[in-house]
Amino acid sequence: MKRPTDLLSIGQLADRTGLSVSAIRFYETKGLVAPTRNQGGQRRFHRSDIRRLSFVMIAQQLGLPIRDIVSALATLPQGGAPTQKDWTRISREVRDELDKRIDALIRSRKNLDGCIGCGCLSLKKCTLYNPDDKASALGAGPHYAIGNRREPNTAR
Repeated sequence: MKRPTDLLSIGQLADRTGLSVSAIRFYETKGLVAPTRNQGGQRRFHRSDIRRLSFVMIAQQLGLPIRDIVSALATLPQGGAPTQKDWTRISREVRDELDKRIDALIRSRKNLDGCIGCGCLSLKKCTLYNPDDKASALGAGPHYAIGNRREPNTAR
């Protein structure tokens, strides 16, 4: 049975997470936390929201967009503590996303001094990577830097 002390005010949640009250309200509008209301209409948060918001802060620090964080947390029980199995699954998903980002950063670092496949042909070195501006057949943008290495369809 839940006790009234199992619920936290928004100020208590702010103190426990280090977030501002306005940040907690923002996360509420995104569906990351779903407080109940007491008889006076004041927000009351579950203790498990401390963990949820801590995850949000870490995920944002890692560069994950809010929409991805919302998707990850949508699979957790609302108002209850997530299990170790829940956190393991979410961390695996986050790790996969981070691995993709790391791969993209490594590709960017490798190509930093060379051609990025933008089709500009303003560097002499680009003719080594992008002879006859083949990358332009892939459309606009830095195709090589984002990992698009497919052969462009040169028949326009």
